[in-house]
Amino acid sequence: MSLAGVVMAAGEGKRMRSRIPKPLHRVCGREMVRYPVELLKSAGAERVVVVVSPENQGAIKAVLGDSVEYAVQPERDGTAGALACCAPLLEGQAERVMVTGGDSPLVSAESVSRLLDKHTTQAACMTLLAAPGWGETDLGRVVIEEGRVRRIVEAADAADEPSFDKLRTNGWEDRANGNGMDVNAGVYCFEAQWLWKAIPKVRPSPSGERYLTALAAIGAGDDAGVFAAEAADPTEAFGVNDRIQLAIVEEVMRHRIRERWMLEGVTMTDPASVYIEAEVAIGMDTVILPNTMLLGRTSVGENCEIGPNSVIRDTTIGDNCRVTSSALEEAAMEDHTDIGPFSHLRPGAYLESGVHIGNYVEVKESRFKAGAVMGHFGYAGDATIGARVNVGAGMITCNYDGKDKHRTVVEDDAFIGCDTMLVAPVTVGEGSITGAGAVVTKDIPPARLAVGVPATIRRNLK
Repeated sequence: MSLAGVVMAAGEGKRMRSRIPKPLHRVCGREMVRYPVELLKSAGAERVVVVVSPENQGAIKAVLGDSVEYAVQPERDGTAGALACCAPLLEGQAERVMVTGGDSPLVSAESVSRLLDKHTTQAACMTLLAAPGWGETDLGRVVIEEGRVRRIVEAADAADEPSFDKLRTNGWEDRANGNGMDVNAGVYCFEAQWLWKAIPKVRPSPSGERYLTALAAIGAGDDAGVFAAEAADPTEAFGVNDRIQLAIVEEVMRHRIRERWMLEGVTMTDPASVYIEAEVAIGMDTVILPNTMLLGRTSVGENCEIGPNSVIRDTTIGDNCRVTSSALEEAAMEDHTDIGPFSHLRPGAYLESGVHIGNYVEVKESRFKAGAVMGHFGYAGDATIGARVNVGAGMITCNYDGKDKHRTVVEDDAFIGCDTMLVAPVTVGEGSITGAGAVVTKDIPPARLAVGVPATIRRNLK
């Protein structure tokens, strides 16, 4: 049966106290709204509509682009009002509609599959995702009697429900008899034909908002069949309304990500100290050491050792590499390379196979060709370092003249002496050598020895 998806992302998010729309706050490096959009698409939704407000539509469209459709909720009249805004786009276009919030990134594909299966087997008009939940929570309570959902009570109204005391006391025992109380995870599947007829029946609450949760009581009153599917993990019900909840959701997501990679063959000696964002990829038999952060679209190959105390963002690392106590950003390391400790690859740094970068080295917009070595402190900026070049301690490419950047080229098999200053633009020819402390201001032809300040050619090495 055809399925459409709706993501609710029009809320103000006042408790976030932020100029950033709540759905665009990040969880493990990814905007929250991306999680439900991808979840609905993976569940088979042929069309996904994101409900936005007049205030946040520009920012959300800038993130999601043309990957989804948009419905604007012109006034804040509640979640039922938000879903009603989708009727012009979806009514008559799909047999089922699945709805979720833009601030609920923890819902899993497994739970959505359970939801769809329950909806199909029970021939329900409405099926919702619920999770066991007791104690203080701002989630609505799902009241289940004889295996069917009878109503959902908003958290603000729960204290006025005398029947809840009995459900809290006997809830777990009653669940075996088809009775009980869960919390509402905010994910719903509707029969579309019933949905579009039922939404106009939702009356405003005392606050003036029309709640989507009211559809449960409407469906139960019609005896149309309202059911609950249990979430695979109770944490899936966690949403984000403030910065504290954002931190809680982040912690849960980080734990899931770490577990997934360990099950895929990655070793973490102290998992709790490792941060891995959602879009990172890691190869088998790689070891992640304590206090390491893998961020953005970083990709790490197989059989690597990363850390300790390394921060790597948007970087590609090949197989059999080692990164020790270093920072890498928008860089690349081919197979069998290593760096650190205490070095920094800045954007545009590229290390070919077999390159060794030691301690206290900074590399920016530079390529080290296969087998090049820079073992000790120094700076390579806007440079090409040839194959098998040995760069001595303290070498600096003087690439900036106060106005423009210039390139340095060191050709294959050259030897750069300690404390050499390469004043760009300059080229050191193939097989040439610079003496310790040389200040190179002019090109050096291949196979020459250059020494002094400024450096002069002393002899031919051929």
